[in-house]
Amino acid sequence: MMEMMWFYIAVALAISDEIHTRVMWNVFFDFYVLLAGLIQKTVSSNIGLWLIHEFLESVFHFIVLSVVFLSVEIGFLGALIHMLVDIYHEISGVNKSHIYHRALHFTVESIFFIMILGL
Repeated sequence: MMEMMWFYIAVALAISDEIHTRVMWNVFFDFYVLLAGLIQKTVSSNIGLWLIHEFLESVFHFIVLSVVFLSVEIGFLGALIHMLVDIYHEISGVNKSHIYHRALHFTVESIFFIMILGL
């Protein structure tokens, strides 16, 4: 079981990301736009707004992973690596397809958890 944990975490993160995307953009779209407007007015910076968005998304992943795996540590590490991959992907300027983005996340997150769980 433990030897496959990295795989389960990476899959859970992928599912969590898809749920986050669909729920935020399809169900709570109006609220999300209003919240983004309030945050943007508060921070007066598009970069600040984007970083807050990434942080809030990582909080979502933290909650999902913590509940699924009954582990705050896995929730924290999963949310952190997911946020770092998103930030890298945006800063790098690489604009590829959705499947490329998913594969990038899955690969980096899998390698990260293989290293962490292998200690």
